[in-house]
Amino acid sequence: MSYLRILVLGGLIFLPVAAMAEGNVNSNTWGLNLTRGVTPFSKEVYDLHMIVLWICVVIGVVVFGAMFYAMFAYRKSKGAQAEGWHENHTVEAVWTIIPLLILIGIAIPATHTLIKMEDVSNAEMTIKVTGYQWMWQYDYVDSGISFYSKLADDSNFARQRGSGIDPNSVENYLLDVDTRLVVPTNTKIRFLTTAADVIHAWWVPALGWKRDAIPGFINESWAIIEEPGVYRGQCAELCGKDHGFMPIVVEAISPDDYKSWVAQKKQGDETPVVSKGSSGELPYIASRSDQVELPKE
Repeated sequence: MSYLRILVLGGLIFLPVAAMAEGNVNSNTWGLNLTRGVTPFSKEVYDLHMIVLWICVVIGVVVFGAMFYAMFAYRKSKGAQAEGWHENHTVEAVWTIIPLLILIGIAIPATHTLIKMEDVSNAEMTIKVTGYQWMWQYDYVDSGISFYSKLADDSNFARQRGSGIDPNSVENYLLDVDTRLVVPTNTKIRFLTTAADVIHAWWVPALGWKRDAIPGFINESWAIIEEPGVYRGQCAELCGKDHGFMPIVVEAISPDDYKSWVAQKKQGDETPVVSKGSSGELPYIASRSDQVELPKE
């Protein structure tokens, strides 16, 4: 076997394995597979995805294997002659019934997962997520905490033309924010997603779902984050010139640490304010005394 054939065969064997390897939930090497995530729902989606993937692999191997074998074993150069029949009721019934059973077998757990995805009952806390051009507002409905979250200053400076800053030198470039969304672990959180200007989409892959943020409309979602950590995402709906600069950072901490964070946040009594841009836009959060509060809706 030639070196080229060995290389190609090795690549065909290695790539699927590498694609299914689990790594950091915030990274997806080469983008070849889903992330397993850190919520029961995201893990259920991942497992369902892998089951369907392997079903497709088996079907592909059987179908293409039969095709290639038939083309090789019954080629014209070997004097093969095609059979005269053109239909077989048994074969037609088999290749109709088997795919039907496969689809039913996939549909049952998929339907269960979709129903579970929409069930926001028994939530222990509620967070309202509002999209703006180009930042997010988070309102903790139960505790009264509210703040804005925008692209971190180091990423914002590095992205400017002529900044002289190498983006590779910025940690979590374009995926970091000035204020993180802090949530408790092992707590069912209800997310209400909307927008104040254009359509956005709130997406954190580790949570296992994405929700559109539509002006005048509220979408519901939920999550139970089982593992403490920092999970990153982005706006996933084209929303204007700075669409690519609307990162999301969720920090999950223990319930006890979360209670301390809430108490500290309330004691601070910080009112989020926004700088007035020269164009009249309100693009950046600031805290100087000469700035104005965001107009109330």
